[in-house]
Amino acid sequence: MTFPKLRADALVRELDVDLDGSICHACLSFVSFALDNGDPSEIRREIRRMTPDLWADGLAEPALAAVRRALDRGIPDAQDALIDLARKGGGSSVARSIVRRLAEELSRRTRTQLDLEGLARRRLPPVRPELN
Repeated sequence: MTFPKLRADALVRELDVDLDGSICHACLSFVSFALDNGDPSEIRREIRRMTPDLWADGLAEPALAAVRRALDRGIPDAQDALIDLARKGGGSSVARSIVRRLAEELSRRTRTQLDLEGLARRRLPPVRPELN
């Protein structure tokens, strides 16, 4: 039985999974770029392609721990999500929802940093590059 995507998305919003934990930002950027492009089929494809790799490369432990903490807090569907993750790992709908949420966060953070850098550059006087 598959854990429904809408329930997975709702649960994942309650999880305390850290973007700066043990997840590869370079790998996650494939999903965040797809999100930025806005093509739903590309987004689904990149999430399905990258989630198993991210899961195997370090997302599994913090994701499982976050779902266990949600279970301890009495968050609805946490028990079913834990079962889904245990059975399917990086192929589960919960894992894919976690990757999407983290990619959305990475995208927002990157846009904010680029906006800030752009504002700062306009306030700095132009300088000639040094010749080494």
